[in-house]
Amino acid sequence: MQHLVVIKGAGDLASGVAHRLHQAGFLVIMTEIPRPTVIRRAVAFAEAVYSGATTVEGVTARLVTGPEEALAQTMRGEIAVMVDPEARVIAALRPEIIVDAILTKTNLGTSIDQAPIVIALGPGFTAGRDAHAVVETKRGHYLGRVIWEGEALPNTGIPGEVMGYTEARVLRAPADGIFKGCKVIGDPVAAGEIVAMVGEVPLPARISGVLRGILHDGLEVTPGMKAGDIDPRGERDYCFTISEKARAVAGGVLEAILHLQGRLGKDKITG
Repeated sequence: MQHLVVIKGAGDLASGVAHRLHQAGFLVIMTEIPRPTVIRRAVAFAEAVYSGATTVEGVTARLVTGPEEALAQTMRGEIAVMVDPEARVIAALRPEIIVDAILTKTNLGTSIDQAPIVIALGPGFTAGRDAHAVVETKRGHYLGRVIWEGEALPNTGIPGEVMGYTEARVLRAPADGIFKGCKVIGDPVAAGEIVAMVGEVPLPARISGVLRGILHDGLEVTPGMKAGDIDPRGERDYCFTISEKARAVAGGVLEAILHLQGRLGKDKITG
């Protein structure tokens, strides 16, 4: 379907892309797993899986149960979110555009022949083979760049630097168990303060700042699993607005779509 976009994944980067495309006039459907492990929940449309609906910077996403309902919801001016790990909605609706924004650093099944325009985010994909274009997701000089041949920069496993902090700003589960937050997104946090519990094991902050993201209560976690994010800048508003990284990546996706749509249009004329 022309101008219909299916985005695989509904985390914060995927949601930044969805927000940009929705504002540009595209119809957007997002797919997710039954229990999303999204950290930046205040700016992730995946939160609709838990709450039924969520709004990010004036754009609302709503949980739907099937392809027909998803399409109808987009026609009403909202983003549709489906629990659809295998992205079966693609075969049902045959969208013009697919964006793989799962960000697992590996291709979990996206193919360049699934739609007229297929775009993938970050490492794990080769432009021209797995997707028509790949968008760089690594912070730095090339963030948001559209790659037409080859791959994105490899994942280093080191979180992006904010005010000199990298790994220290990330909260990681200290044990196996059920996660429960003691703080909510936007709360100020001091170094050493208990931010969450995993069963009976406390999870303290390593730095001071504001809690920018935290897992949903009730999730089962394993040791070392990312469970939260502290922003040392201390700006509460940053917790509830799309990040500069997500905006840069979204700009790259929109650029790639418009370029490929123009190419497809020329092919139809000359063909």
